[in-house]
Amino acid sequence: MFLNFFTELRAARVPVSLREYLSFLEALDEDLADKKVEEFYYLSRACLVKDERHYDRFDQVFGQVFKGLETLGRAMEEEAAIPEEWLRRLAERYLTEEEKRQIEAMGWEKLWETLRQRLKEQQGRHQGGNKWIGTAGTSPYGAYGYNPEGVRIGQEGNRNFRAVKVWDRREFKDFDDSVELGVRNMRLALRRLRRFARTGAPEELDLDETIHETAHRGYLDVRLRPERRNAVKVLLFLDVGGSMDWHVEAAEELFSAARLEFKHFEHFYFHNCVYEYLWKENRRRFEERIPTLDVIRTYPADYRAVFVGDASMSPYEIKMPGGSVEHWNEEPGQVWLERILNHFPRAVWLNPVPRPQWGYTQSIALLRQIFSDRMFPLTLEGIDQAMRELVR
Repeated sequence: MFLNFFTELRAARVPVSLREYLSFLEALDEDLADKKVEEFYYLSRACLVKDERHYDRFDQVFGQVFKGLETLGRAMEEEAAIPEEWLRRLAERYLTEEEKRQIEAMGWEKLWETLRQRLKEQQGRHQGGNKWIGTAGTSPYGAYGYNPEGVRIGQEGNRNFRAVKVWDRREFKDFDDSVELGVRNMRLALRRLRRFARTGAPEELDLDETIHETAHRGYLDVRLRPERRNAVKVLLFLDVGGSMDWHVEAAEELFSAARLEFKHFEHFYFHNCVYEYLWKENRRRFEERIPTLDVIRTYPADYRAVFVGDASMSPYEIKMPGGSVEHWNEEPGQVWLERILNHFPRAVWLNPVPRPQWGYTQSIALLRQIFSDRMFPLTLEGIDQAMRELVR
């Protein structure tokens, strides 16, 4: 199995040497993983991966080779702890479309007031009901059931895309910036956003000036000039996780193309909507957060801001304090977006959702309004249109 692991990593272009593989086997002989799945994963990654850029490929190979192994996530710290036995999945409840229409949403204020009351009153596990925190029911709180607006607790992944908040700590992955498929075409589209300038040290031969000065002085006079570079500065804001998992390939291609095309380039991650902080690495997003105000203060207004996301979320995440699906935000997402747009007036939003489907999602309409209709599809034509907008 371990030899297969080694060969699969090499096949996936993770540069693993034979010496590193032998060191990995020695570490296993010493039982450094302590027979724990999570420890085994980190031990193998430490021995076999030399560069963080290859973490994504390593994870893919690890999942393929060691099928069935599960890693343990860290529990989310909350004010009230909900016992795991309450959330254990015993049966899912499937409702017809007619039954779903008959279930009414509580509304934002009543949803939270009722959750606090349930936490005080509930003493045991519930399944299949419409009131308590439980599973497979129509209650607004719990997992593997249905409610038009609820708090998802203890469920693995999305099912109906109806949760307005998620009471779980979720881990996201950085986009791979070494992706090549489709990158060349995207780079060609991004090249509309160019404004050349000669800056830096004079290192390039200026042939015309050399000929002119040599003829004028009567001896060889070599003249140099700074290299001609694209002077446009770009900030890329990337939505990650949740429904964006369906669009990872397109987002990674754009990420790779942008890093190759722009000399002055920075990227930041967010989830669904921008709030009071951003992050650069998804595996450290809880430990190394960057205040959004620091981004606004650090980068001057001549930067172009490009947002990439499906813009598909609960409208509360944009319009309401506390609307973030993962934490309690003091100010609505719209306030933070407007702050960014006021500082970076040349900004666009690229949406991987096909344009004909935009009219079915309320949050897309809200973001198009905030961005003054500067939302474009994440296609070659859409990128071309967005770049034309940014050079105005």
